[in-house]
Amino acid sequence: MFDETQLNMKYHLFGLFLGLLLHVNAQEIREWQSGQGLTLTDFASPQTQIDSTLTNYSVYHGGTIELNFQMNSVVFMFTKHFNDKISAKFNPKAAVIVAPDTTMAQQFVAYANYEFDLVELYARKLRKKVFEEKKTFSDTQLFQAHFNQFMAQMHTESARVAKASDIGRKPDVLQQEHDLVTQQIEALADFCKSCKPPKKRKKNKTE
Repeated sequence: MFDETQLNMKYHLFGLFLGLLLHVNAQEIREWQSGQGLTLTDFASPQTQIDSTLTNYSVYHGGTIELNFQMNSVVFMFTKHFNDKISAKFNPKAAVIVAPDTTMAQQFVAYANYEFDLVELYARKLRKKVFEEKKTFSDTQLFQAHFNQFMAQMHTESARVAKASDIGRKPDVLQQEHDLVTQQIEALADFCKSCKPPKKRKKNKTE
């Protein structure tokens, strides 16, 4: 969360909240899909408000990474990859924009789209890491350790871009950062949720 002193402005950013979701209402949740960005109407929280009398402004994009791997140890042991067990999701009823006018509201929407893509990027990084690190006798703790690591990294990156782009109010800066995230997502194409990663290359004894 950024106060007025840190960002030198009269609004607050509600920080990125990411966690394990054990139970979700499928009718309310939307999964990340390439080319399907968020719009202002997606911010369906009752707290969303556009009002010229407001003096404090905020945005919370409602994106989360969900881990779903309810399986016994034997099934886990012989599962080769977990792409479909790790999801980047958006909850419209949790997404909030509070702004004085539609211009700032749309800037916040652009920032939220960056954030949602950032969630997908780290979901792919997590899929890749678990795929590479999982061994025959690994257990579900493998997910938690890497999850914590990547969430910390993502919070740091989110905070950096929030400050650099003034929460989207510097569109050129935000676009540059968003383009970099998009490129990284594309570079991890094998680790989309519905994708099957390439087989692990076996090391030669001489290597």
